[in-house]
This record gives sequence, structure tokens and C-alpha cells, in this order.
Amino acid sequence: MQRALPLRSLTLVAAAVLAGCVNLAPDYQAPALPVPATLPSANVEAATPLDAGWRDFFVEPKLRGTIELALANNRDLRVAALNIERARAQYGIARAGLFPTIDAGAGGSRSRTPGSLSTGGEPRYATQYSADLGLTSYEIDLFGRVRNLSEAALQSFFQTEATQRGTQISLVAAVATAWLQLAADEQRLQLARHTLESQRRSFDLIQRGHGLGAQSGLALAQAQSTVDAARADAAAFDSQVEQDRNALALLVGATPPAELLPTPAATDPGTATASAPTAEPAPAARLLVPPAGRPSSVLQQRPDVLAAKHALRASNADIGAARAAFFPRIALTASAGTASSTLSGLFASGSSAWSFAPSISVPIFDGGANRANLRVAEAQQKIQLASYEKTVQTAFREVADALAERRTLAERLDAQRSLLDATSRSFSLSQSLFRSGASSYLDVLDAQRAYYAAQQTLIGLQLTEQTNRLTIYKVLGGGWKES
Repeated sequence: MQRALPLRSLTLVAAAVLAGCVNLAPDYQAPALPVPATLPSANVEAATPLDAGWRDFFVEPKLRGTIELALANNRDLRVAALNIERARAQYGIARAGLFPTIDAGAGGSRSRTPGSLSTGGEPRYATQYSADLGLTSYEIDLFGRVRNLSEAALQSFFQTEATQRGTQISLVAAVATAWLQLAADEQRLQLARHTLESQRRSFDLIQRGHGLGAQSGLALAQAQSTVDAARADAAAFDSQVEQDRNALALLVGATPPAELLPTPAATDPGTATASAPTAEPAPAARLLVPPAGRPSSVLQQRPDVLAAKHALRASNADIGAARAAFFPRIALTASAGTASSTLSGLFASGSSAWSFAPSISVPIFDGGANRANLRVAEAQQKIQLASYEKTVQTAFREVADALAERRTLAERLDAQRSLLDATSRSFSLSQSLFRSGASSYLDVLDAQRAYYAAQQTLIGLQLTEQTNRLTIYKVLGGGWKES
């Protein structure tokens, strides 16, 4: 047999019922954030807050157009939107329980009783017409059971809305990352092709020199190795660019038109040496680094944190519904209308008819089901609390990581540009020394490899800087606001 609630609790509930309906759900109090009070600093100039949507965050027109296409076609986002519609309908169903269901009905009947069954031996005919309004099993929500079920459904709807917003932010960031990856690999492909052309020109010169006896067979073989290595790199990046386009098309949900794809950075194929793109790519998005000392409450703007909070509030309401199951449930069934043996007398004076049938259900023995349901609801509330705290901690970690990377990016880029300049000069000097006979072609190969690697690394760092902006946008839940 289920355990009864404490006598004092029953007394308090009874007194509250006399004053009006009660709510047995625990009072919701926002949990304290289990993270440091302020966000870490990025040691860079703080950017302007963003609270106007992704269109104000992205400044590259082609990228913005690609994202708009993805938002219109992506299937994951479509499913998330449909989940919102389903949650809205489920909330409507739960909320409907707060109101009575009233039906209108009209009917008529005619019957014949044979003479063998009548007292007078003659057949008897009976006719009846009726019209009424009926109230069926409307629960008087004295203990908040129906209200808490409705509240739980409402919070589930809010949770689904937050999840859909998180899906959109993740999609926007994923599309932008794929678009920038494609742009970087296009740049790498152009560099590899340009390097291949440069190496082929060098090989032709050495081959002619070898035919005249001015170059050794070793130098010719070394030159051939650089051509083959450049060919392999160009083929690999060509394949990677195609894969990048396929990945972008999958995210967008359709093949992006050519006018929305990134334009490869310009190179100068007429130079004697392989050169990096003449200009670094402009930032595709704004920088949204919060200033030092911003409170960690900024993380509560993140959709996943909001979703976890609504799940916690829904679990609170579920406890209230489970507690209400220990108390009586009162339901009303009633109807009022008119009845007559003739259709013309249906609305005549004295034809009114009504019925009223209240009922009360008192739990006495249920094998412990109510107590078990309450324990389930309480355990679920604790699970949602732990999940909320873990979500906040994960959010703080992601923001801290993104800001930590931002702190060193400027220094890394500056160092890499300096290294690129140094390797470029080294490459040019090694070529001059080789042509004058003062050094071997192996020195040229070493300098060329270092220069090529420095260019590829710079392209990768530029991509890292761009994607870091996207990461900060995403981990801050689509931007941050002044509070």
C-alpha cells in the first residue's frame, strides 16, 4: 500500500483548498552557475555586441547568400522547425485540459411496442426528440494536476524552440566553416599549381643545361623530383576542393550556384618563383569578443543552456502533477437542454431537461504506483539539474577555449608572415647562387620547400583566424548582449 503524505502536509493542503486551488509543484529557483563569475579575457580589443542576427555578423556577400540558401533548404533545420510545430500542438492538447469540453447534440427516436407486450393488448408507439448542451468529465483542478501537466508541455515547447535556434546557429556556423575551408583549399590549390608551373620552368632550364653539359645528372634528377612532388600536391588539393564542394552542398541542401562560391585568391603565374596570393583574404565575419570582466551569465543566452533550463522547469511541473495524484480528483458531467414527444413541442414551455453527475475519485490502494511515479519525477528533476549544470560548464569551457586561441592568433600570424618573408628571400638568394655556380641545386630545393611550407602554413593560419571568429559566435549562442 502506498505511504500517505504527512498529516501536517495534508492539513496545510486542505486549508489551501478551502481558500482556492493549490499548486503542489516545488517553487522553481534558478540554479547558481557552477562556473567562475566572469568569462576569461582574450587580451584583445573588445568587439561590439551583437543581438541582431547572423546577417549582421557575416560581412562577406557570397557567404551570406550561401547561408541564406542553406537556411531555406537544409533538412536538419526543416526537421527542427517541424519539431516546434509538434511541440506547439502538444502544448495545445495539454492546455485544453484546463477548460471544459462542451458538446451540443440533437436527436430523435421512435419505437413500437407490440400488443403482446402492452397492457391493453394494442401496439404502442413512442416518440422522443431532444436537444442539449453537455459537459463531459471536466476535472476541477483543485491540486494543480492539469495545470502542471500544461506547464510541463509549455516548457517542453520552449525547450524545442531553443533547440531549433541552436540547430540554426550550428548550421550557420557549419556552412560558414565549410565555405571558408573551400576558399582556403582553393587558395592552396592555386599555390600548388603555381608552384608546379614554376618547377616545370626550372626543370626545363636545367634539362637544357644538362644537354649542353652545364648541369649534372644529379641536378636534373633533383629538379624532376620537385616537379613530381608539385604534381602530387596539385592533384591532392584538386581532389580536396571537390570534396569541400560536396560537403558544402550537403550542408546547404542543394548545389550552391557558382556565383556564391568563393573566388580563388589571385596569383602571379608569370614570376620566376612560386609566390603566395598577393593579398590576404578579408575577414568574412565580425569579431565578437566580449570585453574583460563580462559575467558568466552571458552564457544563459546560449540555446542549449536555455533548453536545459526549460527541461528543468518542466521536471518541476512533473513533480507537481505526481504529487497531485495522491489527492482526490473531482470530475463533473452535466447536460442541459429540452426534450419532447413531438418536434413542435421541443422548445415549448415545460420541456426543459437536465442532468448533473459529479464524481470523486479517491486513491486508496494502487500497489505503490503513485509513490513510484513521484520518485521517478523527483529523480528526473535531479537529472535535469545535473544536465543543466553540465551544459553550463561545457559552455564555459568552449568559450574559454575559443578566447584562449584568439589571444595568440595575432602573434602567430605576425610570426608566420615574417617567416614567409625570410624564406622568400632565402629562396631567391639560393636561386641566384645556383645560377652563378656558387651552390648546388640541393640548396635551392631546401629553400623552395621551406618557402612553399611557409605559404601553406600561412593559408592555414588565416583559415584558423577566420574560423575562430565563427567559433566565438557559435559558443556565445549567436553573439552576446550588454546586460
